[in-house]
Amino acid sequence: MCSMKVLIVYYSTYGNVYKMAKLVAEGIKEVKGAEPVIRTVPELIPQSVIESHDDIKAGRQMQKDVPLVTLDDFKEAGAIAFGTPTRFGNVSAQLKNQIDQLTSLWLAGEMEGKPASVFVSTASLHGGQETTILTLMAPLLHLGMILVGVPYSVKDLFTTQGGGSPYGPGHIAGLDSKREIDPQEAAICRALGRRLAEVGLKLQKK
Repeated sequence: MCSMKVLIVYYSTYGNVYKMAKLVAEGIKEVKGAEPVIRTVPELIPQSVIESHDDIKAGRQMQKDVPLVTLDDFKEAGAIAFGTPTRFGNVSAQLKNQIDQLTSLWLAGEMEGKPASVFVSTASLHGGQETTILTLMAPLLHLGMILVGVPYSVKDLFTTQGGGSPYGPGHIAGLDSKREIDPQEAAICRALGRRLAEVGLKLQKK
């Protein structure tokens, strides 16, 4: 029996959301019958800007081997996690640009009934994590997807001093984007991966 593919599609400037994507994948791998597929989206920052910022160049180098997502990746996935940094309390242009290209799948109903989750990274504690997740949920509902968050049975939600909410995992990267993902943030990422995979498998059995 083939494993259900769980697509993790994300955008990351400095590598923090990429690290979160790998943690979500770890959670997915814990679920028998589920296989994580990590993909990124095209960069929109001009190359001249990237070349003038060592931290952005380092982030791109970190992700150089991650394939770009395709429409087939979306079609073949039984569940999808979307990851983005926050941009003024909103979704990054790079990820939104990719979502805006899903019109053909929307018209064909290819995304309907698939569970979807969102994870985010911000520079500050109150930097728009929840608004970004809720904003991104709107187009996912238009696509007909079923939203999956993090329940409070995940005890780290009660004690996290960083990111993470019932809406989805979060990470506080700091003003310089160098703060590492802490143990509780990591646990919430893994928990989301497990839950998304479990929900996807249950829906496929019906």
